[in-house]
Amino acid sequence: MGHHRSSITSLVFPVVMGCLAALMLSSALIYLYLEAVHQSDEQLVNTDAGCLFQHFKLPAMKNCSPWLQCSQIKAEVRKIKLIGQGAVKKVYLAEWRGHKVALSELASLEYREDFLHGLSMLQALQGSLVVQLVGFCLEEDTIVSQHHPHGSLLNLKGVLAQQKYQYLNTWHIRLRLATDYISILHYLHNSPAGRRVMCDSSSLEKTLSQFLLTNDFHLVVNDLDALPEVNPSRGALVKCGSRELTGQFVAPEQLWPFRGSGQPFSDDLMPPYDEKTDIWKIPDITQFIMGSSQGGDLVQFHLFQIHKECKNLDPKLRPSALNVLKAYTSVYGAIVRENSGYRDML
Repeated sequence: MGHHRSSITSLVFPVVMGCLAALMLSSALIYLYLEAVHQSDEQLVNTDAGCLFQHFKLPAMKNCSPWLQCSQIKAEVRKIKLIGQGAVKKVYLAEWRGHKVALSELASLEYREDFLHGLSMLQALQGSLVVQLVGFCLEEDTIVSQHHPHGSLLNLKGVLAQQKYQYLNTWHIRLRLATDYISILHYLHNSPAGRRVMCDSSSLEKTLSQFLLTNDFHLVVNDLDALPEVNPSRGALVKCGSRELTGQFVAPEQLWPFRGSGQPFSDDLMPPYDEKTDIWKIPDITQFIMGSSQGGDLVQFHLFQIHKECKNLDPKLRPSALNVLKAYTSVYGAIVRENSGYRDML
C-alpha cells in the first residue's frame, strides 16, 4: 500500500512541477510584454504636456495638437513685436489662435547649421525641462515655441522685485530654481540624444540667457543651438567654438594652455574637453540665483563643500550633475529640518 502511494507521488510530482514552471514562465513573459508596452508608451508621451510625441498643449488648451507645419505657421501665426535677438536668430512675441507664442527666425544664413542643430535638439529632448516646441518650418527657417512672459533667468531679480511676486522671494524658491538648473544639466548629460555639453556658456550672462523662467517659477532650457555631444566610448570630446575663450567663468580646461608662454592661440592645438565644464560653472550660477534673499547665506554655507568640488582644477575630480543634484536635495532637507527644530524650541 505504501509502495503504491509512493509510485503515485513519484508520477504526480513531476507533472505538478512542470505546470508550475509553465505558469511561472508564462507570468514572466506577460510581465516582460507589459513592461515593453509601458516603455513604448513612455517614449510616445511628452512628459511635460501629457501629449503624444510631435504634439503640444499650451496652458490654456484643453487638448493636444500636432506640431504646427509651414502652412499653419504662415497662415495662423501673427508677429506682435521683437523680444530678443542674437547671432543665430531673432525672437518675436507672436500669437496663434489667441495663444501667445515665441516665433524664432534665422538671423543670418551664416548660422543656419546652428539654427537647425537647435531645432533638432528641441525635437529630440522634449520634456518637462525643455521649452515646449509648438511647430517649425524648414522652408522659412522658423521655429514656434511656448512663450514664457517672465523671459530668461537674467530677469529673476527684476521679476521677484515686483510687488505681486515678492512673497516668492525666499530661499526656498531660489534654491528650487537652482535645483532645476542642476536637473537640466543632469538631463543634458544623460539625454536621449547622448551626453550633451552647454557650449553657449562663455559668460554668466550668456549662460543665464539659455534658461526661461516659467509662470510657476521653475526653469526650462530654451537655447539649444550649441549642444555638441561627448561620447567617452568613442573618445569623442568637444571644443566650444574655434575662438579663444577667456575669463574666470569658463572652466580652466577651456582656456588656451599656452597663454603664459606668449604662443598665439591655435584651434588645432587647443585640447578638447567634456561635460565637466558645465559642472565648473554651477557655483557661479547658483550664487546669482540665490542673490541676497533671506536665508541665502545659510544655503551657500551648506553648499560650500559640493561647490568646492565643482571648482576642482582637475575635471575628472569634479562631481557629476547627479551627485550635485543629490547634494542640493540633501541641503534643502537639512535646512528645513534645522528651521523646524528652531521653531520647536521657541
